Amino acid sequence: MAKSTIFHPDFKAKPFWWDAYEPQPLPEVPLPKEVRVVIVGAGYAGLSAALELHRSGIECLVLDANEPGYGGSSRNGGMVSGGVNVGKRYLSKAMTPNEAAPFLTDAADAFSHIEELIEREKIDCAWTKSGYFLGAWCKSHYDSMVSKMDTLNEHAQSEAYLVPPDRQREEIGSDYYRGGIVIGRAAIIHPALYFKGLLDLCTARDIRIASKTPVNKLTQSGSHWMVDTPRGTIKAGDVIIATNGYTGDVTPQFKRRVVPVGSYIIATEELPPDIAASLSPKNRSFADTRRVLTYYRMSPDGKRLIFGGRAKFGHTDPVETASILHEFMTDRFPQLKGTSITHAWTGNVAFTLDEMPHMGKMDNLHFALGCNGSGVAMMTYLGHQTAKKIIGGGNTICAFDQPEFPDHPLYNGSTWFLPWIGRYFRTLDWVDRKFS
Repeated sequence: MAKSTIFHPDFKAKPFWWDAYEPQPLPEVPLPKEVRVVIVGAGYAGLSAALELHRSGIECLVLDANEPGYGGSSRNGGMVSGGVNVGKRYLSKAMTPNEAAPFLTDAADAFSHIEELIEREKIDCAWTKSGYFLGAWCKSHYDSMVSKMDTLNEHAQSEAYLVPPDRQREEIGSDYYRGGIVIGRAAIIHPALYFKGLLDLCTARDIRIASKTPVNKLTQSGSHWMVDTPRGTIKAGDVIIATNGYTGDVTPQFKRRVVPVGSYIIATEELPPDIAASLSPKNRSFADTRRVLTYYRMSPDGKRLIFGGRAKFGHTDPVETASILHEFMTDRFPQLKGTSITHAWTGNVAFTLDEMPHMGKMDNLHFALGCNGSGVAMMTYLGHQTAKKIIGGGNTICAFDQPEFPDHPLYNGSTWFLPWIGRYFRTLDWVDRKFS
């Protein structure tokens, strides 16, 4: 199919989610000369931290270089699960069940946290707890799901069960996989409306958020930080770095620990009702065990397929990668051949060198970073946990608050190597499919 034929006449090179809510600059707020906590990054983690600090009576200021929510918080696939990817590693040894257990427990808490937050605050974001199907790329991947299922159920209350190939059509309208696993404790969400809900909560509480206010420099002065912006310098007792896939030169210690990877997503035109119903009979969200990952789900109204993945390793124009995703999509769903695309977009996912989320304190800076593509619940949770750490008085330490946040002497933030990793992953995927 020629690339030009896949685009709908009303095609937009912007997130589908922005049709409902597009991030906008906020009215300019005066910057204080001094504040107890400055939060850098107004995404899920930053706003979650701000809400928890406010609840405890701690004054904070949130700074963002762009419009709040402009990054991954309004660009992701809107898939929420507790712990499915914890301990799964592509470039290093996977965790044992015992090693993964505390992280899975806290990942399950992250799911509970976002679910309770949405219910308590009545955030209108199409939260639908309908489960998640992980397709096995090959037979060996399916065989390994037995132990994965037991670990997820024991430590993350995942309500997981295996789906053999002969029952796969009960979960997904495709024969592409070799069976799979269902995670019952998973949900889909409208990510931009969820972000808007967090922003509205902050606004209602008079939490100050300064959009279009980048941080140019951070300087420690005694027990305080001096936060330099184009609009002035702020004295802060604590600083939280919540920049995730958009971490830059102002914090080089984090830039060399976080790898920004472009994730690409397309949305189809509205589908005929019978075709739409055939794709996800139980309104599951989907992903697979390929290293060159794809993930997808129906739109909140059930009329379109939202399809994402690693179309390219690196950063490129999402219009250029749309044809690759369209091909991935029709490989899985041949019934979608001839379907056009109305939206294509990209956003940065923050990977870490040990492929695990991290929070903690480094060089006296608090941080919540690196959710490796599973950030809706986890970034909300890590922001909340970081605020609790500043507040103090807790008896438990979050499992993701580790003393080690690995870097590498050959990595300084440049992602020149990503295309080579992509080629390596594609080769391994080919070998797995052909020989296992």
